[in-house]
Amino acid sequence: MSDSRTFGRAFGDIKEGLRQRELWSHLGWQDIKQRYRRSVIGPFWITISQGVIALGLGLLYSQLFNMHIQTFLPYISAGFIVWAFISGCLTEGMETFIANEGLIKQIRAPLTVYALRTVWRQTLMFAHNLIVIVVVVGIFFGSLNQDYALSQNGLCTPDNICHPGLGWYTLTAIPAFFLLAFNGVWVTLLLGIISTRYRDIPQVINSLIQLLFYLTPIVWPIDQLKSGQREGVSWAEPIIHLNPIYHFVQILRAPLIGQAVSPWSWVAVGGITIVGWLLALVAMRNYRSRVSYWV
Repeated sequence: MSDSRTFGRAFGDIKEGLRQRELWSHLGWQDIKQRYRRSVIGPFWITISQGVIALGLGLLYSQLFNMHIQTFLPYISAGFIVWAFISGCLTEGMETFIANEGLIKQIRAPLTVYALRTVWRQTLMFAHNLIVIVVVVGIFFGSLNQDYALSQNGLCTPDNICHPGLGWYTLTAIPAFFLLAFNGVWVTLLLGIISTRYRDIPQVINSLIQLLFYLTPIVWPIDQLKSGQREGVSWAEPIIHLNPIYHFVQILRAPLIGQAVSPWSWVAVGGITIVGWLLALVAMRNYRSRVSYWV
């Protein structure tokens, strides 16, 4: 076995990439600055764009689903922003090494640096979008702080999503985001390596991302599929729970809007994290040294 194809080298690449924080953080900042170069308000266009989309779709879909705007607008706003981070890690993660072809060929740096650059860039965009959630939640704080499941049925049942309200429980959004970012790194490493070798893969995954968006409860609430809400669609709920993106969205969105997170969502995310990092390590072990030749 070649010395370059060992798990020790793969772990070493990740460790060295984390050490070079100044490099990937600077590159991430430069990406944002370059994208909004000569713009008056700069990256805040990200915030405005997400805010307008969330407001427009929130007003429309609240009428279509007969939902209270006070709770549905925060729901769809948070969902869109979390989805933007996840889809950004997927779409830009596939292009990570291809987009950094010049740097890969010119400087000697761990591959992990480019993955961290992508995830850091998405984190900065998420931070700008977070302003939308803060504003929306601030406006509808009173409505979100009510326990609607209790007020409607007297208890939290499997047919209702519990709303413990905004409080200390909301702080669970912090570890949830770090877990999302942690997963974003392995996604970027794994898909980046595969997409660099097989250039048709990004086209396939981009098509799947569009499908996943519509299959994930982002612009529609999952409790619409609960028993008694819609006839003939009860079969769809188990399929939605098999969608891994749903669980990643839910562990971060739910605390932000005062909802409870199902323990199964944490279990699903934890399992995916372990399996994903194992696959990424195998890919790094076998193909890390070939990326510079593939780009």
